[in-house]
Amino acid sequence: MFRELIRKNKQLPEEECIAILKQEKRGILSVNGDDGYPYGMPLNHYYNEEDGRIYFHSGRGGYKLEMLEKDSKASFCVHDEGYRIPGKWPLHIRSVIVFGKVRIVDDPETVIDITTKLSHKFTQDNAYIEREIRGSLQRTVLLELTPEYMTGKAVVES
Repeated sequence: MFRELIRKNKQLPEEECIAILKQEKRGILSVNGDDGYPYGMPLNHYYNEEDGRIYFHSGRGGYKLEMLEKDSKASFCVHDEGYRIPGKWPLHIRSVIVFGKVRIVDDPETVIDITTKLSHKFTQDNAYIEREIRGSLQRTVLLELTPEYMTGKAVVES
C-alpha cells in the first residue's frame, strides 16, 4: 500500500526519523481536501514516545477539521534545517514523512498533558503555559496522528 524509497542508500533508520520528529518544532500536515485537492498546512507538533503518536493542537472549527471529518487519512512531513560543509554550496537535509489517520482526542486530562508537553518545545515558562492552556482549553482541539507508515531520507541538494 505504501511505497518504499527507491534509493535505499538515502533512507534514514526509524530511530533517526523519530529523533527528527522530536527535535523539529513544525511540519506540514496534509489532508484530503475538496474535489480531490490536497490541503497542507504548517503546524506545531509533539511526538509522544510513550505511544508513538504525533499530536497537534487546533481551534474548534475550520477547513482542516471539516476535511478530517470526511476522511481521517493524512500525511505529515517534517524536515530539519540542514547544514552545509564549509566551502561547499549543497545543503544536506533530512526529512520524514508519516502517513496515518487523525482523530480528535476528547479526554481533557490528555489534552492538558500533551499541549503542555508541546508548549515546552517553545518555552519553559510553566506559569505562562498553564495560564494559556487553562484559558483556551474550551476552544482547543487536540488532534492525534496514529502512524501507519513512516519513512525518512537524507538528501544532498545538487
